[in-house]
Amino acid sequence: MYRGREGQWAFLLHRLSGLAILAYLLLHVFSIGSFIFGERFYMAIHHTYDLWFFRLGLVVITAGVVYHAFNGLRIIVMDFTGAGVAYQRQMWYGVMALSVLSALYAAYRLYPRLIGGY
Repeated sequence: MYRGREGQWAFLLHRLSGLAILAYLLLHVFSIGSFIFGERFYMAIHHTYDLWFFRLGLVVITAGVVYHAFNGLRIIVMDFTGAGVAYQRQMWYGVMALSVLSALYAAYRLYPRLIGGY
C-alpha cells in the first residue's frame, strides 16, 4: 500500500479526473442532442449552464483535463523507461504544478464570466 503517499494521490486524482471528463463529455453530448426536443428546451438547458457552479466547473474541468493528460504522460514515462520510476514523485509534483497553473489561467481568462458578466 502507498499509505497516503504521492503515488496513491496520483492514482486517485487520475481516476477522479477521468470520471469528471467522462461526466463533462456526457453532459456535452446531452446538451447538443437536446436540440431534437426543440429550440426552447435547448435554450432552457443552456440558460441552466449559466448558473455559478457550471461556470466554476469550467475552471475545474480545465485543471482536470490538464492533470489527466500530463499524469498519463508521467505514467507512460514510468512504464517505458527505467529511469522514470526513480523520478515519479518529482514528475507528479510537476503535473500538479501544471494543473494548478492551468486552473489559475482559466480562472483569469474566465473571470468576467465567473462573476456573471460576459
